Amino acid sequence: MIARPPRTAWRARARTRIAYLEAQLDRESVRPCPEDRRTLVEGMRGHLERARAAADEDFGWRRAWSGSAAREGVWSNIRSAEVLLLQLVPDEEAAGRASEVMALVKDHLDTDDPRRVRLARRLRAVISGEMTPGDRDLMVRALDASYNALDDELARVRSLRNILWTATFLVLLGVTGLALYGWFSPGSLSLCFTPETGPRDQVTVVCPTAEYHEVPAGRDPSSRARPADILTIEIAGLAGAALTVIASLRRIRGTDSPYMLPLASAVLKFPTGALSAFLGLLLIRGAFVPGLSDLDSRAQVLGWAAAFGAAQHLVTRLVDDRAQMTLSEVGRTTDAVVDPERAAVREGGTIGDGTVSAPPVHRDGAGPHEEPDASTGAGGGDGEPVPDGASPQRRSGA
Repeated sequence: MIARPPRTAWRARARTRIAYLEAQLDRESVRPCPEDRRTLVEGMRGHLERARAAADEDFGWRRAWSGSAAREGVWSNIRSAEVLLLQLVPDEEAAGRASEVMALVKDHLDTDDPRRVRLARRLRAVISGEMTPGDRDLMVRALDASYNALDDELARVRSLRNILWTATFLVLLGVTGLALYGWFSPGSLSLCFTPETGPRDQVTVVCPTAEYHEVPAGRDPSSRARPADILTIEIAGLAGAALTVIASLRRIRGTDSPYMLPLASAVLKFPTGALSAFLGLLLIRGAFVPGLSDLDSRAQVLGWAAAFGAAQHLVTRLVDDRAQMTLSEVGRTTDAVVDPERAAVREGGTIGDGTVSAPPVHRDGAGPHEEPDASTGAGGGDGEPVPDGASPQRRSGA
């Protein structure tokens, strides 16, 4: 039976990775299997079966909001299978995977994480073939911790994405409510202006959808408001917001993050532009802006609505910056995500009622009761060589 082609790109990538891991599992299954090894083989097979089931699952009418759950189910099982595979492969292959594990550790664990420091100290010995059972256990724990850190980073992206879509829905709901209220009660939210007084005490009334000349001065301008006035203003504000979305595209970079955070940030601008257009004209009509109280023509009303719609970028650009910062933290530890308690310990800060002094920092990451590793004595904290006369620099992230 021919398998149905995947619906999305990430499912295709997941199926490819699952097939690769299944081939690795088949190779390891033919080796002699003591009881503990058989348990690992069965555990890895179970993870791959669950990953394939999640990748092939069709949620039907629930597909629109079930993609994240399926994605998490697939990749969490794939990562767990890779951790188990590291425990199954021979020592020679495990040593060959040490650099790959170290790269993941540098991407996702803090510089002062004990597992990262210990693995960096033992990396050269492992690669040179001097691996001990403790080294394999250290690699497994470091790889598992790296995957857990990656899950936490993606969880922050997913959380911010959900917040942005929720905010977009709420703002859109408010904008729709204003348009409906203005439609059924146009005089209550009137955006009509009376810019000039003509002869015989007559005035001109300027509304978003029409202009009225020679209107008696004693008549309330709100009586000339039309049901489509608020909707027209919101459409003009939405058009202004669209220009800022196009302009902001130059700052958007491609990302391998799975949750389309830049799209959620861009979509938020549209209803926000419609709302800011309405509020801006409401402030002008209320003479809130000194020297700007009455607009002379319908074109001016729509022009100011578009300008206020574009002005929403003054607020939403902060959301754009937050989204870009969150994306940049995926795969790169920064000061923003360093554990503050651990940082306080490093700096000799106060915890509780007592003062904790930071332990001395050795060049190779050894503790106060450990001898420096000769194989990394001339290197930095990550087991990498440092030029003569240079001091190893502590990095904030990989």
